Amino acid sequence: MGKNKVITSVEEVVSQIHDGATIIVGGFGLCGIPEKMILALRDKGTKDLTIVSNNCGVDDWGLGLLLANKQIKKMVSSYVGENKIFEKQFLSGELEVELVPQGTLAERIRAGGAGIPGFYTATGVGTPIAEGKEHKVFNGRTYLLEEGIVGDFAFVKAWKADKQGNLIFRKTARNFNPLAAMAGKITIAEVEEVVEVGQLDADAIHTSSIYVQHVVHGETYEKRIERRMTTGV
Repeated sequence: MGKNKVITSVEEVVSQIHDGATIIVGGFGLCGIPEKMILALRDKGTKDLTIVSNNCGVDDWGLGLLLANKQIKKMVSSYVGENKIFEKQFLSGELEVELVPQGTLAERIRAGGAGIPGFYTATGVGTPIAEGKEHKVFNGRTYLLEEGIVGDFAFVKAWKADKQGNLIFRKTARNFNPLAAMAGKITIAEVEEVVEVGQLDADAIHTSSIYVQHVVHGETYEKRIERRMTTGV
């Protein structure tokens, strides 16, 4: 029987996050975000954070709460279009931003988790994203060097976990959470349901417990919709 990695208090699990930390945060829009840990980190007041995430939430939810509290020093992300606070802080020079094409961001996180320091991609060649980066030609096509990303911590949100930290994600939450889980030196998984070891179907596990150091049971969730779209019939 492996180690029981479940920590009952969200506040306890985020107490180890230090000022200036780099945190890779899973989620896609507001789907599959570790909302309890974000709230606890806001309340803790940890500052000068570098956050690596697909986006920065909205003004009043998700990572947007950390922005509003001026806890984020730098964002590494691929989409920032739903957050007015983000826009204001960027334009005023309060927030450093590194925009990364979405597929490149996913691969940078995956590479970091796999121990790959860098890789070549054609995405971004000839654009401002390529400025200052090494270029190389393969088979007549130009590629640029992108570096893998490793975080001091990774925050992920899973649907189910066992007490050893094996994780199952649901639907869109699988876009970035499994990658983020691999790339943190310390990975903390916030989950809706915790079961005993052996109760998860081994073939259904998306992230192995070897990547997860802590599990925290989040219980109830708001599961907000980022933007509700309707169409007439």
